[in-house]
Amino acid sequence: MNKIIGIIITVFCLVFLNSCQKTRNVQYTSKKTIVVTSSVLGSIVKELVGDHCEVLVIIPNGLDVHEWEPSAKDIETLLKASLIVENGLGLEGGLSKTLGQARSAGVKIFTASNYIKIRKVGDGEGIPSGDPDQRPGAEDPHLWLDPLAVKEITLALATTLKGQLQIDLTVEAAALAKKLTTLNSSIREQVSSIPVENRKLVTDHESLGYFAQAFGFKLVGAIIPSLTTQAEVSASELAALKTLIVHNNVKVVFTETGTPARVAKAIASDSGVKCVEIDTHLLPQDGSYFTMMKNLSATITGSLK
Repeated sequence: MNKIIGIIITVFCLVFLNSCQKTRNVQYTSKKTIVVTSSVLGSIVKELVGDHCEVLVIIPNGLDVHEWEPSAKDIETLLKASLIVENGLGLEGGLSKTLGQARSAGVKIFTASNYIKIRKVGDGEGIPSGDPDQRPGAEDPHLWLDPLAVKEITLALATTLKGQLQIDLTVEAAALAKKLTTLNSSIREQVSSIPVENRKLVTDHESLGYFAQAFGFKLVGAIIPSLTTQAEVSASELAALKTLIVHNNVKVVFTETGTPARVAKAIASDSGVKCVEIDTHLLPQDGSYFTMMKNLSATITGSLK
């Protein structure tokens, strides 16, 4: 009798465990999927969402977000997303057609730039150019280089996730917002050590506008006088940039992914200044937006003191 009862108990336990395992599998596979266009924005989304959703980044870290185009598999991933998070303002140029297709298919899309005060190219900023991306009034897409702008995006995304995907991240959003405020204060304190007369930026393309606006720098010019790396550089524009560098007593030319290193080194050498590499689109090995911003600030500060 005891043997029969033991067998019954064993069978019951096996059935129960199998049922639990199936339940866990269903919960795992039923996770909503958030697809983010770029790695830097993806880092913030992952930190906010944690294990509540699966977060996928479409454009691989280190590749030029302005030029990258999706594969058939990438397109399928975007069209199946529970939510797409994009930067907007034309940053993801190669994805524009696919994002339009997703909108037409009814995929929910969160556009980060809709939730901040957009920086626009100002009069006398950099070198006059025929590129429409560099004309006064052009909207700057490099919004992640201002931690307080990212804070606004984080809070807005949490609201969207609660309303559209029924995921309440109020506590997580508040913690991340506080962390971003602290980052902003830390960078502000760090760059305050740079003499005011040295707070002048020359970059490979116009990527540091939000950083300059947030932390008190003057944008002198860019090797590619455009908000995108897809623009071309001309000899006349390089000559004009050299004049600006000398006239403004600029100390450094900053360069990054998307500009031929030889061009940056040549203009720096001809102008008698240093050429220093920075990362504004590339996450470091730990995949953290915070580490990227701290590294960027440290490099700029160390170069301009």
